[in-house]
Amino acid sequence: MSEKGETILEAKEIFKAFSGVPVLQGVHFDVRKGEVHALMGENGAGKSTLIKIITGVYSKDRGSIFWEGKEVEINSYKDCQRLGIACIYQELSVIPPLTVAQNVYLGREPKKGGLIDYKKMNEMTAELIARYDFPLKPETIVANLGIGQRQLIEILKGLSCNSRLLIMDEPTASLSGKEAESLFSIINTLRKNGVSIIYISHRLEEVYRLADRLTVLRDGKNAAVLDQADIQPLRVIELMIGKTVDESAGSSKQMRVSKNEVRLDVRGLTDETGRFRDISFTAHKGEILGFGGLIGAGRTELVRAIYGIDKFKSGEVYLDGKKLNPSPKRSIKAGFGFVPEDRRQQGFIPLLSIEKNVALTNYDIVKRNGAAISDASELAMCKEAIKKIDIRPADPEKAVGLLSGGNQQKVVLGKWLMRDLKVLIIDEPTAGIDVGAKNEIYELLESLAKQGVTVLLVSSDLQELIRVSHRILVMRKGSIVKEFDKETVTQAMVLAAAQGLEESKEAAS
Repeated sequence: MSEKGETILEAKEIFKAFSGVPVLQGVHFDVRKGEVHALMGENGAGKSTLIKIITGVYSKDRGSIFWEGKEVEINSYKDCQRLGIACIYQELSVIPPLTVAQNVYLGREPKKGGLIDYKKMNEMTAELIARYDFPLKPETIVANLGIGQRQLIEILKGLSCNSRLLIMDEPTASLSGKEAESLFSIINTLRKNGVSIIYISHRLEEVYRLADRLTVLRDGKNAAVLDQADIQPLRVIELMIGKTVDESAGSSKQMRVSKNEVRLDVRGLTDETGRFRDISFTAHKGEILGFGGLIGAGRTELVRAIYGIDKFKSGEVYLDGKKLNPSPKRSIKAGFGFVPEDRRQQGFIPLLSIEKNVALTNYDIVKRNGAAISDASELAMCKEAIKKIDIRPADPEKAVGLLSGGNQQKVVLGKWLMRDLKVLIIDEPTAGIDVGAKNEIYELLESLAKQGVTVLLVSSDLQELIRVSHRILVMRKGSIVKEFDKETVTQAMVLAAAQGLEESKEAAS
């Protein structure tokens, strides 16, 4: 553990609510000079909101932020940059056609005679690279670099602004094992050079290895702040999900294997880029098969490949015993429905009406008047979907982008209910949806299963995963590492499997 230094950043009694719903409630968080301070918590615990307040994306409702002991107001990302804070997001912002040096000093290029001084810029970048021993060269075109090296460029950007605090958000989510090892080495170098790091991750083994301290958030509040010696994986899991387990809320459930015939059979599926490999499982008629795991485990990539959005390198998919060559068009025709993780970008067209969105995947079954689509048939289909899934307001002409999150998701689901579904793939079904709408969607999925539809459910919400699933497969680093099919399963058991930990009675209690 690095020597404890003075506090560089302190956030005190931070409160934040959205539309009256509290997201942060009196949170305290501080970072010392030259330490790696990890931040953990389940999805919805408040991690992202806290970081967005620290970086000026969101304003706080109440509370104070101190930088080197002085109270400051951070109202924009420029404010946090001026203080010496830089954020390296999961989604990288590098520009591939430019060189490493051009990316590092983009918008801040050294000038000579009114023109960019490329020699000076390369020298400045080389000096930074040498100081922190990064495996990069200033003149290299970024398009020729892998994800891991591109991430290092983002770190260099922050260091080039003399940043003394780096915020890393799920930095290894897209990295290979070798790239992650390289990043860990660089984090240790940065720490030795006095740079402070806020390390946000779902991966306990990384936090256990890197962190000097760990703050755990739960339901928008501080659950604990642990020193390195106290960061014990099973204890952290307990803190993340809470010691008290409410059985009625879906915290534990008896899993079961369906006795119905096999509907979907996936054999040895392997992705072209290694995001998942040698995946085999069966799903039965009328079964809700849940997929658990951490961000980057490969769940979304797997279900996209099964549906046919992404190609896979090897393996086979069978539906009712017949081999499929998945593509969205063939999958829809065969009886698949797909509800994507990002509903706003991929699930519906915001400016189009409910009627047009419901019809999007159903023009093959909408009645026609000669070559033209029957408006009456399209409207009738929309009204049926509105009634079946209780879309509000019940106005076919309402633009879907103007609906609440729950009703937007109902529209995405509703278009598939107009078809003779055999398999419904649904990824993060209730992300950003209020409690009432969540329950309606759960009841809908359960109703579909009773009608014989096979549901593949991807969810990072452990309570949701356990409540809805009949059986759960847990993925980790691109492989299925655990199947819960007979025993009573708890949130702690699923999380322990996702973290690669041995399940114990303490974790399951």
